[in-house]
Parts: sequence; C-alpha cells; structure tokens
Amino acid sequence: MRVGVHQAWSHTSSPAIQNRPRKSGGTALPHSNNTAGFHYHISVAKNEDFPLALPTLRTSTFRGGKLPYPVKKEVHGEILPGLGILSGVLVLDGHLTAELAEEVIFGEKPVCLSSHAREKLAASHQALLSILQKPTAVYGVNTGFGALSRVRVEKEELSQLQLNLVRSHAAGVGEPLPDRVVRGVLLFRVNSFLQGASGVRPELVELLLGMLNGGVYPVIPVQGSVGASGDLAPLAHLALVVLGEGRARFRGEELSGKEALQRAGLTPLSGLHPKEGLALLNGTSVMLALLFCAWVLGKRAFSAALGGAALSFQALRGRTEPLDPRIHVLRPHPGQIKVAETLRALLAESKLTDTFVDDVQDPYSLRCLPQILGPVWETLERLKTTLTIEMNAATDNPLVLGEGEVLCGGNFHGQVLALAGEDLGMALAVLGLSCERRLNLLLNAQDRGLPPFLAHRAGKSSGLMLLQYTAAALAAENRVLAHPAAVDNIPTSGGKEDHNSMGATSAWKALKIAENAVHQVALELVAARWAVVLQGPEKLSSATRDFYEKIAEIVPPPGEDRDMSENIAHVANEIKEGRLVIHGV
Repeated sequence: MRVGVHQAWSHTSSPAIQNRPRKSGGTALPHSNNTAGFHYHISVAKNEDFPLALPTLRTSTFRGGKLPYPVKKEVHGEILPGLGILSGVLVLDGHLTAELAEEVIFGEKPVCLSSHAREKLAASHQALLSILQKPTAVYGVNTGFGALSRVRVEKEELSQLQLNLVRSHAAGVGEPLPDRVVRGVLLFRVNSFLQGASGVRPELVELLLGMLNGGVYPVIPVQGSVGASGDLAPLAHLALVVLGEGRARFRGEELSGKEALQRAGLTPLSGLHPKEGLALLNGTSVMLALLFCAWVLGKRAFSAALGGAALSFQALRGRTEPLDPRIHVLRPHPGQIKVAETLRALLAESKLTDTFVDDVQDPYSLRCLPQILGPVWETLERLKTTLTIEMNAATDNPLVLGEGEVLCGGNFHGQVLALAGEDLGMALAVLGLSCERRLNLLLNAQDRGLPPFLAHRAGKSSGLMLLQYTAAALAAENRVLAHPAAVDNIPTSGGKEDHNSMGATSAWKALKIAENAVHQVALELVAARWAVVLQGPEKLSSATRDFYEKIAEIVPPPGEDRDMSENIAHVANEIKEGRLVIHGV
C-alpha cells in the first residue's frame, strides 16, 4: 500500500567494483568513473492526480475496489551495484529529488560522488586558491567574520582563522538533533557544495559522505541558529567532528568525534583550507533537514489520515452527498477536488455509508473533509517544490565562480524556509485537529449505533475515552507551536546581521507538530478499528479493507478495558515508517 521508489535495474557485471577495498578518510565507496558498463535508473512512482493546477473533473476508476496505481514517471540517477548487504549506491552529482533525499535520509541508501561532481569541487577549490594569490580582500577567507569583516588576516594565519571560526561558533544548546535529521544535514551540506561554488576540497566532501554512509552522526544541539548567516552554531558542531573534535554518535553510542570516525574506518581532516570552515557553517542545511523530515512525516501522516477518515466515515454511517464532484467543480481548488475524488474511490461500494437517516447533514469533520484536508495537501505539494530548490542550491557566502570571481551575497538567509515551516506547521496542526474531531465523534455516536466511548460495558468500562483527551492535549500543544517564529527578528553580530529569519525555530516547530499529528492520526485509527468492529467490518468498502486489516493486526478488538499505549505507539510507528498509507496518496 506504499508509493515509494521503484527501481528498474539493467546492468553488466563488474566484480572489480564489487570487491573494491574501502578507503580511509572518504566515502568508503567507489566513484562513478568506475561504473563503466552500468546503466541503472531510478523510476520514482509519482501521483499523476496531484497536480497543482485545476484537474479535469472526473470520477476515480478502480478495479476490484482498489485505487488505481499512479502513472510512473521516470527520474533518472546513476546507481552503483550493491556492496555487501547494500542494495545500491546513489551517485551524487548535485541534483537531488525529494524522493531520492527521502531514500537516503529515511531509507539509509548509501551515496558517493560522481566523477563530474568531484571535478567541479576541485575546480572551485583551485579557483579560490588562485584568487588568494592576489591582494584582494575576500570575506571570511582573509578577513574576519560578521562585524569583524573589515579586519584583514595574514596569509600564514588563514588556516587558523577557519579553525578558530569552527571552535568559537560551536555554541549550541539543548537536546541533540535526531539521527535522521543529522543524516539530512550531512546530505544537504554535501549537495550544496556540489553546486561547485563553495571552494572546498573534494576530500572534505568525501569525509562528510563517509560519515553519512558509516553512521557517524555529529551531536548537534537543536538550539542556537537564528536562521540567517546559515545555521552557524549547529553546523559548527558538525564541523568539529570533521576535525576529530566534538562529539558524535556511532551505532547508538556517543563518543568523541575522533573515536567515532576511527570506529567507522574514517580519518579526520588534519586542518582546514581557506574558506572551508566558513563553507561548513554558512548554509541552511539544519533548517532544511528539520523541515524535510517534518514534510516526510507530514505526507505520511496525511495519507494515513485519509485512510482513517474513510474508516471513521463508514463507522459513523456518513453521507456521501458532500463528495459529489458537482459540488467541488464549483469551488475548484485542486486539493479539495483531489481529496473528494480519493474519498469517493475509498468509500465506493461501502454498505455503511448513507445508512444514517436521522439527519440530512453530518458534522463538519465528515461533511467538509475535502475543504479541510484539501488545503493541507496543497501545502505539502508547495513545500516539496521549495525543498527541492533549496536542497540543490549553493547557500554559503561568499560564492566562488568558475571564472575566478568571488561574489558576496545572502543565499544563507533562511526566510524562505522559515515561512515554509510556519505554513507546514499550521497545515499539520489542522490535520491533527481534524483527526481529534472525528475521534470525538466516534466516542459519542450513540445515535449512530455505537456505544459511549466504544466501551464494552459503559459505566463499568471507560472504553477509549482517554484517547480523545490525549488528542486534545496534542492539539493544544500544536496550537502553541503554530505561533510563528518567522515574524520575529533579533539582530546579531553587533547589528551587522540586522535581519534574522529564525527559520531553524520555524522548522523545529514544524517537525514537532508533525510528530504530534502522527500520534493524532494513530489515535483516530485505533478508535476507528473498534468502531468498525462494532458496525460490521464485512460492510466496509473493498478499497479500505486492506488498510483496516493492517490496523487490526496491531490493535486488538474491543472488549474489557486494557492498556492501549503500546498499540497506539505501534500504529504511530507504522505511520512514521511509511508502512500505513493509502496507495496513491
């Protein structure tokens, strides 16, 4: 039931690549210039029914009650053969898709550099060294930083300048970022360098990829970035590990940066070349990784929520009239039309819908599902575009052009991510709140044939009463978290940096809201499982039966009161891992 990356392989054998020894201090994986004879492609299944434009009005066609499989569109990228237990290696060339980034960050697909990317890195680094032969002042390379940009630094002190920058800026506080977010930070920092405008050595990038592949995750405190001159403080903690300093996690154990690298068979850099410290720190990779992980959880929660809504709709014997396509063509927002179309397909042939005749209209959380969840889908689609642009952008300063020119600018500023994070956070808060409202309906639907709180013996038993309490508590927390950080501004660096985006805070809030929304979806699914049993699972539409049976494997049927916390956590984890979704959504 999952739409993901579909791989179509065609290749010729090359044992030499399979048996190539690991290389210390690098990616521990071969480069693509050793892939002669291999022709691998990634075929990514996409949703053809989810364009951000007005779709043609039509009803879904489906066979045997199943939603139609989406048309598969090709996204090509070089893939190396498996090494040991690895199923394939993604060769990075500076052009990532959201789907491939999800495979690397969440699926832990290994990566290495293409020969072309390595050449771009070497050319950019050489261009920077050539510029330094001239008496020109280059910000952050032979000058101080921030408000100290007028201070010139002597040539023999340039390496120490970069080392001092990394050590002095590692001032983050708070809990460490989760491993998945750190994987995103490593991937996105590398892909930014692969635009060929940062001036860093290929060896630095290969070490970052070696950390990503080897599971060396720098301990990066979540707090400290103001989202403007890049994620300075958090990325400084990453840069320390590159030098064998700081702290890192390796296979669940926190170690010194040097020890973690050694255990992974990697060698820290002995020092930093001009601009390398600044390039490591001066980017949006932490904001981007937080926001990307929030987006992935959000789209998985959205898909599961649509499935849950379809189950709740049937258990509550809801009216399908509000899904009539003639209603939605008169207000043709693409998300609204898509959600209505999907629900029509999911509910087709149900023997439960349209059986409650005591009222001509259902509550809004059923009747207005397309109008409530449609905008959430549109937000997810818009964010995908923003994320894709950002992960393929050069975001440090200054930028080194191939012609030997250096340009100072502000690509490190996180305003676009800050606003996107606020948008996503609000959308996912709405998603979770809609689940809480349907959960409340399921627990108070005596008129629709369900016992109070779905209890075995109401009064003696409390049933699932407390599920709604928890969902409401999460909604209250999301309401607070949805308050925007992006409209705030506190100048830094003596006023030189006088407009900060606070984008790291916006992105962190979005991730927390996404995690809460996943649990709110899970709570509704647990209640829907019980309610469906009480109404008769044999009456479900065929399109929702597989989805329901997956939940039924995790959640026991209704009966005497029991501790449901592990079942709720299990359902939430299935959603997070993308294993509990509606196909095609």
